[in-house]
Order: sequence, then C-alpha cells, then structure tokens
Amino acid sequence: MLATRRKRKSAGRLTKNSKLFKAIISAIQQKKGENLVSLDLRKIPEAVADFFIVCEATSTTQVKGIADFVESHLREVLNESPYHHEGHQGLHWVLIDYVNVVIHVMQPETRKFYKLEEMWSDAEVEEHN
Repeated sequence: MLATRRKRKSAGRLTKNSKLFKAIISAIQQKKGENLVSLDLRKIPEAVADFFIVCEATSTTQVKGIADFVESHLREVLNESPYHHEGHQGLHWVLIDYVNVVIHVMQPETRKFYKLEEMWSDAEVEEHN
C-alpha cells in the first residue's frame, strides 16, 4: 500500500493554493473548527502526505459535524472522495485521508496527548484562524 501511495503522491504535489487545500480549510472554518493549522510536510522525505491539516472540536458532536461536512463539501465542490477515513466510532480523533492531504479533527485533550505538531516539528506550520 505504501508503494502505491508514494507513486500516487509523486504524480502531483499540492500547494497551499490548490483547490483541495483551500476547500478543506474553508469547510473546517465554516463548521467553526478551532486552532486550525496546516503543517507543510513537502520538504520531509519520510512524510506520507504533502500536508497535515489539524483542528480542534469541543465535543464529539462537533468532531462528527466537521468531519462529515469536510467530506460532503469536497464531494460536492470538487467531486473528491477520501482515500480512507477512521475514528468515526469514538469521535475523539477523526482522520480523513485525501492522499496528499490528511485532515485531523481532534478534541483538545486528544490533540494535547498526541502532539502532532511536535512530532512533525520540521514542518512549516501556518495558522488559519
């Protein structure tokens, strides 16, 4: 799977100006995702995507609302469906994978525990609030 993923990723790298990137940020903002940041992973050889987009939601209801809206918005606006998604059972951390962009919708305590921004500290971080 990783070989396939790498091959697809190298076919077309994303930028912050891409329609997919902008649509994701917009969808999260529309549903009031908090502490919204993007991590630019393009200069990190080990990275599995070009960007991580991370935001917080204050309840399981909001986590579900943001994740569901991102997926439906991208399907409607760009005809894009996720490659993979997980976390819809517990709703503490929902991951939505669009191959070149991976979205993390997390509750604040989960985000503090896993510290994705620290784990990928070599990435350029941009706030989108």
